[in-house]
This record gives sequence, C-alpha cells and structure tokens, in this order.
Amino acid sequence: MRIVIFGGTGKIGSAITWDLVRQPEVKMVGLVSRTNSSLKEIKGRLKSNKVVIHHLDVENKEKTKKLMKGYDVGVVSLPDRKTSYLAAEAAIEVGLDMVDILEEYHRRPENHEIEGLKVKQKMNLQKYGEHLHQRAVKNGVTFLDGMGFAPGLSNITVGEGIRKIGRAKSAIARVGGIPSKKAAAKHPLKYMITWAFSHVLREYMVKVKIIKGGKIVEVDALTEPERFIFDKFGKKEVLECAITPGMPSFIFTRNKLQDFTEKTIRWPGHWEKIQALKECGLLDLNEVNFQGKKIIPREFLLSVIEPKLKAGAGDTDICIMWNTVRGGKNGQKRVDYYMWDEADTKNGISSMARVTGFSAAVAALFLAKGKIKTKGIVAPEDAIYGKLYQEFLKELEKRKIKILEIANF
Repeated sequence: MRIVIFGGTGKIGSAITWDLVRQPEVKMVGLVSRTNSSLKEIKGRLKSNKVVIHHLDVENKEKTKKLMKGYDVGVVSLPDRKTSYLAAEAAIEVGLDMVDILEEYHRRPENHEIEGLKVKQKMNLQKYGEHLHQRAVKNGVTFLDGMGFAPGLSNITVGEGIRKIGRAKSAIARVGGIPSKKAAAKHPLKYMITWAFSHVLREYMVKVKIIKGGKIVEVDALTEPERFIFDKFGKKEVLECAITPGMPSFIFTRNKLQDFTEKTIRWPGHWEKIQALKECGLLDLNEVNFQGKKIIPREFLLSVIEPKLKAGAGDTDICIMWNTVRGGKNGQKRVDYYMWDEADTKNGISSMARVTGFSAAVAALFLAKGKIKTKGIVAPEDAIYGKLYQEFLKELEKRKIKILEIANF
C-alpha cells in the first residue's frame, strides 16, 4: 500500500511517517510540504527507502489532485483549517480515502476564528460541510475526520463506553498533553509546545458547543474548571481541566446524550494564567494601536512567548486521558477510560506525537485494508467499534500505548 501524508514534516506528521515505514505492508510513504529543506531533513533522519518527498503547496489544487492519484490513502496533518479543507476537497474530488487529525468536524464546520477557510459563493459553512459530505458519499470516499488523540482516541473510547452502557445519559472526556513536572517548572504557563500553539490559543478563545440538559448550548472555552487526582498506572498527580472544543463531532453523532463536554487537562495554575491573559486582551485578534502602529495582540504575544515554550534539552511531555460515561435505567452504570503516556526519548518522539500520530497511522492502515466501510465524512466514534475497536487497542499496545477500562455495572 502507498500512503501520502500532507504536513509530513511537522512533529505529528513525522511520527506518522516513522510508524508507517515500519509496517511491512506499506510499500511507499509520500511526504508533502511546501518547505523543501524540511522534507530532505525528515527523509535523511528516517533513513528509509520507502519515503518519497513531494515539494508542493496544497493551495495548488491541480498539482495536489495529480499527486493524490498515485496513492491509496492520505493523511492530513496540516496545522490550520484553510489547508486542511483544501486537502479534503482535493481528496474527495479524486476519490482518495483520507484521515485528518484536525480538531474540527468537517461536516459541521464552526463559525469561530476560521483561520483563512474559504467556501464557495452562496454557501455558508454549514452548507459547505454537508456539501463535502455528500460529495464524498457520491465519490465513494471515506474521510475519517478528527482522528488523532483528541479528537480521535478520545472519541473512540467514549463511543465504546456509550455502546457498553446502552442507555448512556452523560459523557465527559478529559484529555490533554502537558510537560513533565520537571519541564513544566521551567516554562511560562506551566506549558510546553507539542503542536501548533496558535491553534491551541484558538481553542482557548472560541465558543464551544456542549450538551447540557439534553440541549445543545454554546459556552465560552475554559469554563467549568475541574480539579482531580489522577491515580492510575502507579501515578498520583493533581491536575486541572476546563472546557475546550476537542470533540466537536459528538454534538451531532451522540446528540441523544443529556450531557456531554470535552475538557483539556493541564497542570494546576495554567488556566488561571491563561484567564489573566484573556482578561488583559492579549489573546484578542482585533487590531490595536501601539506606538503609532497597528498590531494584533495574540500575534504579538505568540512572537514573544513561543520561544519560551519550546522544549529544551531533556524536556519531555505526557499525554493523559480520563473519560467517563454514565447511564443505565437508573443511572447506576459507569465506565471510565484512562491513559498515561510518556515521550519516547530513545527515538525522540514526544508523547503528543505518539498518541496523535500513531492513532492516525493505525486508522490509515485500517482504511487501506478496507476495514472501514462507511462513506462520507465519518467521525472516529462511528468508524472504529466492535471487533475493530479491539484490534485498534491491540495496535496501540504494540506501540506501548495502553488504555485502562474500568466498568461498574
């Protein structure tokens, strides 16, 4: 099989490539980027004759479609909505099955901070998303949407919990990537960059749809903070989480729930610092005058703080998950899913790259083998379940990513 990765030179994309070149059934892995030097660096580092590099900008639609025709499955690891949707459109047009890791449900695009996303004239975002879905169905394309850590692994485990309980009433996903405790003490915000920080800040600022009392409502990101103790896998750490838009498909695919939220996990103190930045206007996108010049506060903040949040020598990260589903006739049933994953220092792969990239890689292999049959824009919770769910967990275990399930029925 031949698999092409758009955004293959980033941290997540290179982890996907690292995994795929080690699979005997994969004969070729194409890396696509508009930065030729990065392509050559990754190819040299991987030292695999399976890797083929393509110096290409996805905004060149015709060249992108031509390239796609030479592959069996694609993976999109692009950092923003504009380029992600460009890749999606091209794949749907040429009939290429695709996995996308973006925190977006492409069938129902949301209206906040669109990151350059453009739609056809006389189409709003809702109609555009449904248009993409219907075209994918017509062209026999499976577009596996939001398939990484969160969304992705989080969706699949919560979906499994809902199926197990049968009459689920509520679900809450708590997921996040954080620095190791030692690294957190060295960085502002107790945070370290593991993927596009501009997109992280976007998630901190947008309105988020959740299910509350059986109705879909919109709330501010970072509301409903929660402090808890994570005490599985031999750990005992105090952590905090707050609402973010990490699993948007659930609002539509599991809208019979009475309550649903997704929250991002951080070390204590992080949310307090972010809230202060928000209140000061430093995360705003509206231009302000500064010494006779117009600047965008968030862009200025990013220019100052990003260098201070990059991993230094010896800095590592952790990915944590604690998802809870409750239900049953009298609400007595409960199932929880836990994960604590640490960086692979031997191979230089961050935990975020592992749990996001490896989940996407496994999904791409499933697609290439024809194990996911549903056509159109498909959310992870509707693609990987039943026997395939068990196979998915086994594949993650091969990659030393362990999920603990505790059911109380």
